[in-house]
Amino acid sequence: MDVSTLRLRALEGTPLEDERVRAMVLATARAIAERSGVALRRLEATPDCVTLTVELDRLGALGLVAELRNVTNAWYEGKFHAGPLWVTHDEEERWD
Repeated sequence: MDVSTLRLRALEGTPLEDERVRAMVLATARAIAERSGVALRRLEATPDCVTLTVELDRLGALGLVAELRNVTNAWYEGKFHAGPLWVTHDEEERWD
């Protein structure tokens, strides 16, 4: 069984200090994993990043994190009229 750990870093600042943002990002990560049938081994958030450990190969994990990035970027931009929350394809990729 493959296990992968990936991290999304905020484009700028510490947006996950806001409890509303943090809760939405974590809930969305759990929902995407559940909907995809993926075991989420670990989920952590710090003020500037979210880290997921999933039972998937690296490519599958990248797809899951890309979905998390897209969904939460759209929510953040719509809710706060700011953003994006995470680095997008137009920005320097900051995958760990």
